[in-house]
Amino acid sequence: DNIGPIDRGATLPSGVVLEQSDGTAWMAKYCLDLLEMALMLAVHEPVYEDVATKFFEHFTYIATAMNSHGLWNDATGFYHDLLSLPDGRHESVLAFSAVGLIPLCAVTIVEPEVRERLVDFAARMEWFIANRRAEAVVVAHSFVAGRRQRLLLSIVDPQRLARILGAMLDEARLLSPHGVRSLSREHASQPVVLRLGGVTHTLGYEPAESRTNTFGGNSNWRGPVWFPINHLLIESLRRFRLYLGRGYTVEHPTGSGRRLDLDEIADDLSERLIGLFRRGADGRRPCHGDVPLFRDPRWGDDVLFHEYFHGDIGCGLGASHQTGWTALVADLIVRGTPPA
Repeated sequence: DNIGPIDRGATLPSGVVLEQSDGTAWMAKYCLDLLEMALMLAVHEPVYEDVATKFFEHFTYIATAMNSHGLWNDATGFYHDLLSLPDGRHESVLAFSAVGLIPLCAVTIVEPEVRERLVDFAARMEWFIANRRAEAVVVAHSFVAGRRQRLLLSIVDPQRLARILGAMLDEARLLSPHGVRSLSREHASQPVVLRLGGVTHTLGYEPAESRTNTFGGNSNWRGPVWFPINHLLIESLRRFRLYLGRGYTVEHPTGSGRRLDLDEIADDLSERLIGLFRRGADGRRPCHGDVPLFRDPRWGDDVLFHEYFHGDIGCGLGASHQTGWTALVADLIVRGTPPA
């Protein structure tokens, strides 16, 4: 939709190509999801070890593309979309948004028991490391045994993880009282401005409904909190924690001086999301906003599952029937912190 300054469905000026950080990272996540399925099936049917190997290799190629060809910006410590220009230059679209957070979601853990049981798959991984050096160097962190000898398959290594979380957990940027925003609050005063082919494109912070019908109308990704992305980020933090253990901590919130491990951060994000639906000290639920109907005690306990939520105050926005994703709050309430 409108998460970038440029309409991705529009025709760009001749010779300009938009390399998408989130689109590329989604493909890496899909490969890892299919890899997990193949490993589960391979326990019962060895032929799936070949399938697992294929998706492992595809994942490493995609991770290499993300980390070696400009989507990672070492100066900002974040992933950004990249414009490839006709004269050979490349320009980062320096927005801090969910575009740069999706790479966190491409992560899975390979338990030592899986490698011991699936000997062919383990051998093919070792062959790949030895013979495909260009890819192996980029995802070298994936082959270093972590807590309980687990392996981490992820686009993001532990060093980059800490840098990305520095932006994600900053309350002046992506972290709101009600979850992770889709676009940093800093872009209210510092919008992203691109000029291409004589046309100026702007990306500014819009925490509520979209101000225009551009790029998908009211499906606004310029500031609101979206539940599915937050749920995926929480799940990913818990996976990183399985590998990194309790000793890996980051500041949360950024600038607070308080360091938490990744499970503790996932718990806090869960609480912020659950808090959208809890009664506050004034007896009102943030998701209801200022709608007079819900101040009436007869209606105050009727909770709607909105499409997304205001990036600052948490009131529900967009469609109010999106139970397919916003009802994920039930999963956060039930699961809490999983066992190590």
